[in-house]
Amino acid sequence: MAEREISGWLKQALELGPTLVFFGVYMWIRNDSFVIVGTTYSGFIVAALVFIPILLIAMGILWALTGTLSRLQLFTAFMVIFFGGLTAWFNDERFFKMKTTIVYGCFAAILGFGLWRGQSYLQWVMNAAIPMQEKGWMILTRRLTGMFVALAVANEVIWRTQSTDLWVKLETFAFPAALFVFLWVQIMALQKYMIEPDKDDSPPR
Repeated sequence: MAEREISGWLKQALELGPTLVFFGVYMWIRNDSFVIVGTTYSGFIVAALVFIPILLIAMGILWALTGTLSRLQLFTAFMVIFFGGLTAWFNDERFFKMKTTIVYGCFAAILGFGLWRGQSYLQWVMNAAIPMQEKGWMILTRRLTGMFVALAVANEVIWRTQSTDLWVKLETFAFPAALFVFLWVQIMALQKYMIEPDKDDSPPR
């Protein structure tokens, strides 16, 4: 099924909204405890559990409007549900925090496996959005693999050594912003590999 176009603002709201709702709910109830079916849960765990259905609803709306969901979105949703379930089952917030490490680590491993095979899986996912020569994709893939490793390590260090408040703020704002800025800088740096209509594909000498 071909993807149907929707407003860019609406798409961003559906993709980023659940995380912002998680942040807002956490900040609202972070100092509270809740007894659910005889078990006492912290405000953080309740906010994490609220995040799961909100994420699924947003993805459902996005699928209904566009007719498609990316593999990245489906993988992220699976990880949120899986680690959210472990968090609730064991009543242990560490599972939800380490989710970010595992997600970034999986991205690095997948891209790294492709590089080992001499391929850019990133090109396979994003080539339609960013037309670029194969050499440019290989460079970007190597750099992004390193970035994912750095983010995974940073998350692991932060959740183990810093407060939950700081982790939530970095998870909500700092990590996505760092990834966005990194990609923007890389795309600007790789302009000579971009493919433009009706122009020679080889980069300038």
